[in-house]
Amino acid sequence: MYERTVLPNGLRVLSSTMPHVRSVSTGIFVGAGSRYEDDEVAGASHFLEHMLFKGTAKRPEPQMISRAIESVGGIMNASTDREATLYYTKVARDHFDIALDVLADMYKAPLFEPDEMERERGVILEELAMTYDQPDSLADLLIDHALWPDQPMGRDVGGTRESVGGITKEQLAAYHARQYVPANTVVAVAGNIEHHEVVESVAALLGDGQAAGDMLTMRPVQPDGDRGVRVQIANRKTDQAHLCIAVDGPQADSDDRYAVDLMNTVLGEGMSSRLFVELRERRGLAYDVHSSAMHYRDCGALLVTCGVDTSNATEAVRAVLREWDGVQQGVTEEELSRATEYAVGRLGLRLEDTRAVMGWMGGQELLRNHVKTPEEVVAGIRGIRPEQVAEAARRDFGAGAYRLSAVGPYRSQARFEKLLAA
Repeated sequence: MYERTVLPNGLRVLSSTMPHVRSVSTGIFVGAGSRYEDDEVAGASHFLEHMLFKGTAKRPEPQMISRAIESVGGIMNASTDREATLYYTKVARDHFDIALDVLADMYKAPLFEPDEMERERGVILEELAMTYDQPDSLADLLIDHALWPDQPMGRDVGGTRESVGGITKEQLAAYHARQYVPANTVVAVAGNIEHHEVVESVAALLGDGQAAGDMLTMRPVQPDGDRGVRVQIANRKTDQAHLCIAVDGPQADSDDRYAVDLMNTVLGEGMSSRLFVELRERRGLAYDVHSSAMHYRDCGALLVTCGVDTSNATEAVRAVLREWDGVQQGVTEEELSRATEYAVGRLGLRLEDTRAVMGWMGGQELLRNHVKTPEEVVAGIRGIRPEQVAEAARRDFGAGAYRLSAVGPYRSQARFEKLLAA
C-alpha cells in the first residue's frame, strides 16, 4: 500500500511504509526526457542529469554531493529515459533527512559552472562513443530507429555528437527552469518511515515554487504509414552477429498489456522459454537469447535479441520467426500457468526492495497519474486466458510487421528483408 499527498504548489508526494526493512529509498521523478527535445538540443535531458551532480549553491564541489551520501554508506544515482528522469538515493533509515536534502539541493539549485559543463560534455561524448563501440548496444539503438524512424522516440536518449557538442549553458538552464517545476515532479519514498514524516520533510525543502509553469510537452509518436519490413544494418568486423527483431506492441494502459507480457514470458524469458529451448538447447545457435516487452505512454514494442556466429544469422532469424509464428497459433494452459506464476513470483521478489517500491510508485504517478497496487496487477495477470494471448499475437505479429537490426560483417539489408517478408 502507499499514501499520496499533493502539496499546495502541485508537487506530488508518495510513500510506502515498510517497517520490516532498515533502509529508505528516495526518488525525485521529473517529466524530462528525450521525447521532450527538439533535434538541435537532443540529449539535453541527459546532459542536465549529469550537471545536477556537478555542484549546487550549497555544495559547490561535485565531491561534496557524492560524499554526503557515501559517507553514510548510501548509494546514489540517476537515469534519463525517453519519458522521465529519476534521481534517487538509498540509505539507512537514520540518514533519510541527509539523502532528501542532497536530492532537493540538486533538483533546485544546480550551478552550471562553465568548466564543469565542458568536462561533462567530454564525458557524455565518451558515453555516446561507447554505445557505438559495443555491438549489442548499437543493435539496441538501431532497432529503435527501425521502430520509430525520424522522431524522438527512435533517437538515442543521449543525443548525437553534434547536438551534445552544441548545447549551451543557457539552453540547459532554460530547460531546467521549464521542466523542473513542482507540477512536473513526483517525490516517492519507500522504507521504514511514516508518510507524515515524508510529507513534512519534503514540504520543508520543496514546498515552494509555482504549481504550474511553461512546461514542454512530450512529442507523440508519429504514425508509421509504411507497414512494410524495415531493416537497419551496421557493418562491423565482428565474430558474432548481434540481432534484434521487433514488432509494435501495446502502450502502457492498453487492455492487451498483460496478455503481451505473458506472451513475452512464454516466448523469451527464462531458460524454459520457447526461444531459449529452441535456439540454445536444441540448436546451439546462441549463448544468450531473450525477449522483452516495452510499454510507453502512446506506443510499445516486443523485442527479441540474440548474438550468434555471423554464419548462423539467417538460421537464427528463421528460428525466431518460427517461434513467433507458433505463439500466434496459441499457448497451452500449462505454458500460460507457468508464465503467470513466473510473472507473479518475480514481481513479489522485486517488491521486497525499497528502491523497487519507490520506482513502482514514482514512475506510475508521474507518467500515468495513478498507481496500481501489486494486487491489482497480479489480478490482471491472473485474469488472462490462452485465447487472449493468441489474439494479441495475431494483432501485432505477422509478415510485413517486423523490424530488424543487425550489427556484423554485412553490407546489404536485402538478405534480412527477404527473411522478414517471407
